[in-house]
Amino acid sequence: MAHVIDLQIACEQIELPTKAQFQLWVDSALAEVTSEPEQEFELTIRLVNSAESQQLNNQYRGKDKPTNVLSFPFEVPDGIELNLLGDLIICIEVMKQEAQVQNKALFDHWAHLVIHGCLHLVGFDHISDSEAVEMESIEIAILEKLGINNPYLEQ
Repeated sequence: MAHVIDLQIACEQIELPTKAQFQLWVDSALAEVTSEPEQEFELTIRLVNSAESQQLNNQYRGKDKPTNVLSFPFEVPDGIELNLLGDLIICIEVMKQEAQVQNKALFDHWAHLVIHGCLHLVGFDHISDSEAVEMESIEIAILEKLGINNPYLEQ
């Protein structure tokens, strides 16, 4: 099932994944964790610079610094039929810096952040240790199916 992605590029960048790559990562994540695999969902992926990431992270999480990915699940009002999952905000500069520091292939890290964000959109979290273990194991399994190494192992 191909989900509907609104891809917004809100900053100047080169070396971005293609829309098809984003589609593969979103579809892979949601196929693994949704109860109705044939159901089509919509989401926005917005690629931003550090300034926008920092502003949003400060406004919504009280953390005055840019971050790799922010997830904003959409809460559908009662009585409305809408398959809108929400928004993923990915800071390109933070993501690229992390990939370099962690010695990860750039597009492998892109895939991980998109999958991680999608899991947040459907309700997974990593606040407690048990939640983190569950979420990370799902991410690892999805990435493995895509031929991508466990992102939590030291490189």
